[in-house]
Amino acid sequence: MRVLVVEDERELADSIAEGLRAHSMAVDVCYDGGAALERVGVHDYDVVVLDRDLPVVHGDEVCLRVLEAGGTARVLMLTAAGGVADRVEGLGLGADDYLTKPFAFAELVARVRSLARRARRSLPPVLERAGIVLDLPRHQASRDGWFLPLSPKEFAVLEVLMRAEGSVVSPEELLEKAWDEHADPFTNAVRMAVMNLRRKLGEPAVVETVPGAGYRVGP
Repeated sequence: MRVLVVEDERELADSIAEGLRAHSMAVDVCYDGGAALERVGVHDYDVVVLDRDLPVVHGDEVCLRVLEAGGTARVLMLTAAGGVADRVEGLGLGADDYLTKPFAFAELVARVRSLARRARRSLPPVLERAGIVLDLPRHQASRDGWFLPLSPKEFAVLEVLMRAEGSVVSPEELLEKAWDEHADPFTNAVRMAVMNLRRKLGEPAVVETVPGAGYRVGP
């Protein structure tokens, strides 16, 4: 899952990003509306966590521009204004959800995951294939009933592969969906993550390499 956090309170923005990364999300961060518009023009985000009161370009304008771009990104608007009129106005701008500060982080995670499911073709929150069970709300993975101690990055890679439902996922797509914008496309990060994932999944191997194309989770 690829998420953009746009919040001018840097400490809060970085804290949100760190927490979402712990839930295996690839997170980019920017601190003003102008930078946000640059990011959404380059990357295909599933969810944009957007503060409403932003410098440079107001959050309302960012929300409208995200919608005009015609992509699949969903907008979760954050604001310190919690009145009914404020929420109605924010949703009227096209935001998909609205969360008032201060908020419980667990609620933010749940709302981001819910919006991400709406951004894609509907899939259940628990993914199953080849004996693997990936429980997204609980952030747990198992194979044939055995718990898998996956790192956040390994969990993210497995989620992308499981969502493909047997189709081949290219290394470039894995890098786009499971890493943030600071990832070096010329490193072997994807290959190493897949190698570690295979080791933890055990035998028989279920993550297949398709030469020249990418990876897939077999039947």
